[in-house]
Amino acid sequence: MFEAKPLPQTDSKRDLYASLAQQMAALLDGEPDAIANAANMSALIYQFLPDLNWAGFYFMRGPELVLGPFQGKAACVRIAVGRGVCGTAVERRESIVVPDVHAFPGHIACDSASRSELVVPLIRDGRVLGVLDLDSPNPNRFDDEDREGCEKLVQIYLDACELSF
Repeated sequence: MFEAKPLPQTDSKRDLYASLAQQMAALLDGEPDAIANAANMSALIYQFLPDLNWAGFYFMRGPELVLGPFQGKAACVRIAVGRGVCGTAVERRESIVVPDVHAFPGHIACDSASRSELVVPLIRDGRVLGVLDLDSPNPNRFDDEDREGCEKLVQIYLDACELSF
């Protein structure tokens, strides 16, 4: 049975994400179910990354994103491709760091406390399967180190899962 261990106290985001990636790989090892792994990944991220008010997944269902497992307040259920930060990340097929969501055209405010956002698309075999979405009540919470760290976490997730959406 997996038990999350406290992450080492560090001022280095690189070290934080390396430790989190280690735990994520151990947590997902041997479990191919995409929903179960998304639920556990959301919980682990929410538990260990500071200053988050939402961490979770949206999965592609036809032409739109549909809410998947998450931690935080209730969220928007469906998001059109090209709409909001999540839909824009799908459309662009790239991660997006938003320092101030109020300055992002078309931002979807599921939680009015959110001030910054990081969205990483789940891409396998050239196909976008969904996104990992992180929100923070702090402006400028996310940067390129967070983006790179979360992209590595998403790759661990994709490598572990049998996604068949």
